[in-house]
Amino acid sequence: MRDPTAPPDPVAVSAVAKIDAARADAALRPQVKAFFDEATFTVSYVVRDPGSKACAIIDSVLDYDPASGRTSHGSADAVIDYVRAEGLEVVWQLETHAHADHLSAAPYLQAALGGQLAIGEEIVRVQQTFGALFNVGSDFARDGRQFDHLFQDGEAFAIGALQAIALHVPGHTPACMAYVIGDTVFVGDTLFMPDYGTARCDFPGGDAATLYRSIQRLLTLPDATRVFLCHDYKAPERTEFAWETTIGEQRRENVHVHAGISEAAFVALREARDKTLGVPRLILPSVQVNMRGGHLPDPEANGVRYLKIPLNAV
Repeated sequence: MRDPTAPPDPVAVSAVAKIDAARADAALRPQVKAFFDEATFTVSYVVRDPGSKACAIIDSVLDYDPASGRTSHGSADAVIDYVRAEGLEVVWQLETHAHADHLSAAPYLQAALGGQLAIGEEIVRVQQTFGALFNVGSDFARDGRQFDHLFQDGEAFAIGALQAIALHVPGHTPACMAYVIGDTVFVGDTLFMPDYGTARCDFPGGDAATLYRSIQRLLTLPDATRVFLCHDYKAPERTEFAWETTIGEQRRENVHVHAGISEAAFVALREARDKTLGVPRLILPSVQVNMRGGHLPDPEANGVRYLKIPLNAV
């Protein structure tokens, strides 16, 4: 648990103020439309300002068949259809992190709908690590330039009249960002539904102690804060997929990190569990695309794009 004698976290304090303001004024509370991709258990979101047509798209999915190496756009087209049917204006394409379980459709959505593509500034660490793993060479920039904007911790931004702030929540990856938007927070892979727990920490740059501290940061938000997750794998005793909870529910009921769980206990649990987990099915195609901001590798001389599969290296 967070040390009560530690100085206040100014970014969290600012986030709480935005949430409290939204709780007091319905005009500052976003409308959220979820799109669930059962093939990758991923939830994408369109987050809209109720007083205007401004919206953001969070954690989009590019469909990918690993057997054939073919991409398709069914998941992204559903988002496009919704945005166009509602007459919305996309101002942001937000990524919570460089996903290891699905490919991002952000460039495809940008071409159709616009919006600035953004991620946390620590994406450069992910690019350095995985640039080396995939041996992509000096032509692959490792400074985040594939994105339109790199958020700093605590950076404020807006979606129409909606006030938002980026919170750095590393541990699953070094670059993980949560986005507080009005009375909501989009936490990426940091937290799952309370009956499923928390994100794994055994990817390069991941760290269970760091994740614990990031979660404690999130748990300082008001109990009524609406929490939207990037994934749901449906805990064994649950029959329906779910992706919305609250900070209060997480604090009371999360099976890995509810109130009263110490950092040492969490780290022991998380590291033991991670040793039992297999490598995600799409990690190799996902990361080498997502570290490029969702852009596929450039075509080679024959006009074909290729993804690399490093052997015996992961």
